[in-house]
Amino acid sequence: MGLSTILLIIGIVCIVLSFFLKDSSKKMEQDLEELSISIYQETNALKKRLKVVEEELFLEPNFTVKSPAAIKQPMESKNTLFAEQLNKTSNVKVKQINEILVSQVIELNRQGYSIEEISKMSTLSKDQVISIIHNGGNR
Repeated sequence: MGLSTILLIIGIVCIVLSFFLKDSSKKMEQDLEELSISIYQETNALKKRLKVVEEELFLEPNFTVKSPAAIKQPMESKNTLFAEQLNKTSNVKVKQINEILVSQVIELNRQGYSIEEISKMSTLSKDQVISIIHNGGNR
């Protein structure tokens, strides 16, 4: 037997064995497809959660800074009376303040920052910062 015959037999045996052995590339392809589907689903879920959080942060700022006199007013007319009193007495604009901003002002006050520094950091007026600190962040 020559070398060419041995190589031919080995080649035929390899071809026959390749038909009977499991193809691992198909399993890898299937695993990769399942992984990509699960990543896609998780990404969509995260996008939905992020959208909900963004909506809560941007649509909820119904907080207005109150004066001590406005706290005693009835609940239904509280915001309008406060706005009128504030415009009449001090000509300060009523600014909608987000809850996160209120908590930041309170935390900066606890850390010992001055009212001027807090006002600069939070883009609120000094009167609003004083009102938030005085009310303790309560609506």
